[in-house]
Amino acid sequence: MARDTMKKQAHTLFHAAAALAALALVAAPAAAQRDPAYQAARTAGQVGEKMDGYLGTVGSVPADVDKMVKDLNIKRKAVYTQGAQGAGVSVEEFAFGAGCKNIRDTAAGEKYQAPDGTWKTRSAGEAPVRDSRCP
Repeated sequence: MARDTMKKQAHTLFHAAAALAALALVAAPAAAQRDPAYQAARTAGQVGEKMDGYLGTVGSVPADVDKMVKDLNIKRKAVYTQGAQGAGVSVEEFAFGAGCKNIRDTAAGEKYQAPDGTWKTRSAGEAPVRDSRCP
């Protein structure tokens, strides 16, 4: 029974990852034009990638950074909702797949959430610690 559940989860994550890859082709130009305030907050370690596919604030941050993160998460949810519909998975499953990819793609010095919920800083030359369910 557990093996069937694991196969189903892997199958779902595979489809979510495939749909996410397709959306990444559309979203690439937007990522290339990141808001300088977002990039500054990310570089300063105030913002990081969470396992659930959304951004999180690290520690106490100014109100404008908190508002920016909330706005970006609303936009992410809209993209995840569209992608989930196309992939035939739940928004949460799709967002989790995105979180796996986003954490994998962090650059050295950027913050991300480890599977235990703690915030880590990506080290140069080392892969980030990701959830064991990540493809």
